[in-house]
Amino acid sequence: MMFFRLALMALGLVLGYSGGQILALSGSPETALINTVSLMLAGTLSALLLAPRAEKVARRWAERFRAWYERLAPTTVAAATFGLIVALLLSVLLTNLLRGLPFYSWLLSVGATALLAAFFMTYAVRNADAFGALAFAQVRRKPGGKILDSNVIIDGRIVALTQAGFLDGDLIVPAFILRELQTLSDNADANKRTRGKRGLGVLEELRALRPLRIEDWDDPHLPTTDDKLIRLARETGAKLLTNDTNLAKVAKLHGLDVLSIHEAAVALRPQLQAGDTLTVTISKGGQQQGQGVGYLEDGTMVVVEDGLKLRGKPARVVVVNNMQTNVGRMIFAKLDREQP
Repeated sequence: MMFFRLALMALGLVLGYSGGQILALSGSPETALINTVSLMLAGTLSALLLAPRAEKVARRWAERFRAWYERLAPTTVAAATFGLIVALLLSVLLTNLLRGLPFYSWLLSVGATALLAAFFMTYAVRNADAFGALAFAQVRRKPGGKILDSNVIIDGRIVALTQAGFLDGDLIVPAFILRELQTLSDNADANKRTRGKRGLGVLEELRALRPLRIEDWDDPHLPTTDDKLIRLARETGAKLLTNDTNLAKVAKLHGLDVLSIHEAAVALRPQLQAGDTLTVTISKGGQQQGQGVGYLEDGTMVVVEDGLKLRGKPARVVVVNNMQTNVGRMIFAKLDREQP
């Protein structure tokens, strides 16, 4: 804020010089120069003393202006501009009529223009939704932003990642995703209603941890939510945070950076090596004859050779191989012959 301090000191210098010139009109010429220099020094030093306090006030107002500007919707700007245009056109017509009055002055014209502008701009802003066709769907570019999809919000693990500090940059929630969650929470189907309420609850937890940026952007010409997410990510330069595999594939084809909490969780699972033993409960049969299938606590599928005969029972198995698939990790094992 060095520039701000220099500007304040320059202002104090100018005020001191102006005060000295005013005193010179009524004082003696001998003291005019001394008075002017003294007032200029006093103004500069006063500005230097008041600069820290003025900086805090200016920074606070600048932060308020930035927050207001970020919340400003394109439809509001379009509405206010339209209202101002109407006010200026009417003021031109009204000024031509007022010129015929004997008490007409330019102050009257300025006052009438100000009243018209206040009325039409206020009215237009209150009905900003009607000016959506005039607004450009502008989005703000900030490096490091993460656009949240509805499925990753409902998943809920993003709260733990945020608490651990693994997600930096802005967390962006598009307005159409909020509307989707609200529609789910009001759905007649109990499962969808539960998912929607869970998603809104997760957003409340995230907002308590760090600020969320609600992006009031939409494109009614795009048919699906996935298309809107891809367009928004392309225009903002933000990364797409989603657990939707198909959406992630399409987004990567568009050259976008995609983050998947599910893929990160799979990658961080401890790797089992061939020869390791573990205990799993066989729950169903496999695709081949005699195969049994069980699941670990984290959902990893374990395919056990000749394990179907122990269906419904815990069995100790030896890992033969493990592989990574699109849906997760699979472990192939055989029964431990030394188990009792």
